[in-house]
Order: sequence, then C-alpha cells, then structure tokens
Amino acid sequence: MLPPAMKAPARHLTRCLVAGIVALLPMGGAVFTIVWLEGAIASWWRDEVRWYFPGLGLLLAVLAVYLVGLFVTTFVGRWLWRSVDRLLESLPLLGPLYQSLKEVLGYDSARGRFFQGVVAVRADEGYEIGFVTGEGPGPDGRPHTLVFVPSTPNPTNGKLLLVEPARLQRLDVRTADALRALVSLGKTPLRP
Repeated sequence: MLPPAMKAPARHLTRCLVAGIVALLPMGGAVFTIVWLEGAIASWWRDEVRWYFPGLGLLLAVLAVYLVGLFVTTFVGRWLWRSVDRLLESLPLLGPLYQSLKEVLGYDSARGRFFQGVVAVRADEGYEIGFVTGEGPGPDGRPHTLVFVPSTPNPTNGKLLLVEPARLQRLDVRTADALRALVSLGKTPLRP
C-alpha cells in the first residue's frame, strides 16, 4: 500500500497514462489497420505486377467495398444479400454469433433486437446512457425496466439495473450511434 503522500501522484500518473492510451488507441489502431490491410491485400499480387504503388491495395479494397454497396442497392442484390443473411443465421455455430452481433449493432430490424432502445438513467450528477434489454417485476411487484448501463470506453462491461419506468428518459438515438459515442468517450456526438 502506498503512503498517503504518494497516492495523489500515483493517481495522477495512472489517470494521465489511461487518458493517453485512450487518446492514442483509435489513431494507432487506424494506422495499424491501414498498414496491415495494405500489406495483406498487396502481398497477393505485388510481386507479379510492375505498376504497383504504395496504397494500391487499399484503393482496390475501397473500390471493392463500393462495388458491393452498389450491388446490394439493386433489387437483385438486396434479394441475394437477404438470402446470404438467412444462410449465415442458419449455420450451427456462426449463426447465433452473427445474429447477436447484428442485434447489438442495431442492424436487425426484422426481429426483436438485443437492445430495445436507448435511455438516459438519472445518476448522482446527471444522466448515464443505458440500453433497454427488457422488462421484469420489481421488488414491489410492479413492472420495471431492465437497463444495461455500459462503462466507457469498453461498453462490454457495465451494470444491469432494474429501474422504474418513470426514472427513465427515452432518447431518440440509434443503438449503434449510442455505442459509438460510448466507445469514443463522447467525441462522436449523439444524433437523433
């Protein structure tokens, strides 16, 4: 245990180190992902063509994503995409994982979502963002709302609250946008 005189500098050092990691992690992750993608994509054919230049792999990846987007916005593309979507959901091990990921990100509007909405839960000094996961009886027998309140910047950790509906304020925000705001520590604004 640290002596009292050392607690404040240790807290300061820890807070600054964590803040630095949180600030640099997205940038470092983006740079690492871009460098890794370029190397992985270009390694397939880089030695076989004379006209390669750095960034060509990423340029081709962006073009491929655009073409997929163009395809899935057509009638035939939407039909084919829904067919592939149903096929992925029916796979034994991958299906439940794929379906859960879609529900958590708010992309599955065809069935009940994992999170049924975004709410503001009254806290000591303001509000906390929470996600409605269901309803259940409270200790008094009246209906209460189950709300998952994630921690930042890692929204997979948090707490599950059983809250009276009157203490909640519904937010007109998509689940994916609220999760993005939590992960970015509020740098990505919540938009209705």
